[in-house]
Amino acid sequence: MKSVALHNLGCKVNSYEMDVMQQILQENGYKIVPFDEFADIYIINTCTVTNMADRKSRQMLHRAKKQNPNGIVVATGCYVQTGKEAVCLDDAIDLAIGNNRKKDLVPILEQFIKEREALAAENEKLLPDREEAAKRKTLNATTVIDINHTNEYERMFLKETAEHTRAYIKIQDGCNQFCTYCIIPYARGRVRSRSQEDILQEIRDLQRKGYKEVVLTGIHLSSYGVDFGKEPLLLPLIKKIHEIDGIERIRLGSLEPRIITEEFAKELSTMDKICPHFHLSLQSGCDATLKRMNRRYDTKEFKEKVQILRKAFSHPAITTDVITGFPGETEEEFLKTKAFLENIQFFEMHIFPYSKRKGTKAALMENQVPEAVKKERSRVLLELEKKQSEAFRSEYVGKELSVLFEERKEIGGKEYEIGHTKEYVKVAVLAEDKEAVFSNEIRTVLAKSMLTEEMILGDLVK
Repeated sequence: MKSVALHNLGCKVNSYEMDVMQQILQENGYKIVPFDEFADIYIINTCTVTNMADRKSRQMLHRAKKQNPNGIVVATGCYVQTGKEAVCLDDAIDLAIGNNRKKDLVPILEQFIKEREALAAENEKLLPDREEAAKRKTLNATTVIDINHTNEYERMFLKETAEHTRAYIKIQDGCNQFCTYCIIPYARGRVRSRSQEDILQEIRDLQRKGYKEVVLTGIHLSSYGVDFGKEPLLLPLIKKIHEIDGIERIRLGSLEPRIITEEFAKELSTMDKICPHFHLSLQSGCDATLKRMNRRYDTKEFKEKVQILRKAFSHPAITTDVITGFPGETEEEFLKTKAFLENIQFFEMHIFPYSKRKGTKAALMENQVPEAVKKERSRVLLELEKKQSEAFRSEYVGKELSVLFEERKEIGGKEYEIGHTKEYVKVAVLAEDKEAVFSNEIRTVLAKSMLTEEMILGDLVK
């Protein structure tokens, strides 16, 4: 039995795919061991969203090779897809598997092992030339496809996850937006949607294993179904999931603002399983910056979408992403963004200083903003985010909340049961009974005060 150590980098889609790859390996007799242990095979599911992500991917690959110089180091995913030439020249990498081939991990791995053993038996030189090395790492150019010219959705089925209450469900792959700062369309290809039947079957199977909450995720979730030659089919899919007995919560991943219409929000509000927690990608609160980013909305439209959600739901949690220091962002443009964020009042904001990504249009733009300026602007927005987040959470104090409990954790020397509301607000109750663990139970909690900056303290309602 060969031992395999796995490490995942990047987004929830990558996490989903890594969970499936681990299942496939276990089903085929491989032993899974912690990544920091000695293993026969190391698999790193890479990310390429920024130059830093590329660097972290390389670091983990080299760390694996250092742990076992004679082991097989496998690079999978987005860094492989966009940096195939660099991957093939990297001595730390033995085997490269791109996107849309992860489902074939085991047969690819076994073919590679067979060919490697055959070469060793023939006493072939260990350091082949570059062209030969590239062929070996990609099994003669078969393990990294041209992702930009495929309509195939990579069929994968999740059976369980590391979490035991919440399951992330991948429903689509790829993106057609081509924002000027983003490399992902080149790493993930065009929009490809998963069949409704596969999605529903996976959720039913997970429900039978006890999962009560599902989170729909994808590279560009709002585009689900457009490649089927129709309008987006996300809402009809959600309605079908809502009918599945035993699933008590449906949470949505990141959405493009334009999918939020009066009809969409109204329909969602009639489904009691929907979590009123909406992540709307903003990136900038300045129209001129949004235009340079090739975002397909302006601040007026974004605000209208937020208002639609707040009209349909009583107190929805609205979160967003913001990039500071995008090329050409002046102090005036930054202040416009800050004022817009103050006006909207988000639950949480993920603040990122712009990172130049080779291969994107933004990397070639003039007037790149100095790092010190990007850092300071991020600091200002992080302070604003903290204030807004605290204000949002404090509104729940004194109210009864429905909480899905997930784990027991020690805080300040005391044991607490911890979970989340539908709005994804973290709540803790004191674990008075050491034996009574109620993970994966939905209970009513009376919120009393803030336990930490990010967590409400409450009492169970008997």
